[in-house]
Amino acid sequence: MPATADKHSEDATGRSESKSMGKATAQRKGESGARVVALPTDFRLAELAAVKAELLEALDAPMVHIDGAGVERVDTAALQLLVVFRRESATRGQSSTWHGVSAVMRDAAGLLGLAQVLELPAPMPA
Repeated sequence: MPATADKHSEDATGRSESKSMGKATAQRKGESGARVVALPTDFRLAELAAVKAELLEALDAPMVHIDGAGVERVDTAALQLLVVFRRESATRGQSSTWHGVSAVMRDAAGLLGLAQVLELPAPMPA
């Protein structure tokens, strides 16, 4: 089994949660109950299960900040996951914002025509 495999357990409420054994994303509560989901450096297919579990859990928060500043590698599947999350978040009336976006992620989203759908912030001038 690869080092990034997920283990699932149930908490006291019976809700399943994912515990990643490898270099995965970090999720923490911010001010006013907001969640911060930090995307992994290598945000490709191998990491999607862990990120998906964290994004699903984050749908319970009133606000989610997605931190993509550290992303160095990304693929189409990862960006599709973010599109689905952003749409579900909006459907639920949840506010989700970007805490940071790497140039790699911005370029990949631009090539695929997803920058607007993902509502990526404008790049900062150098």
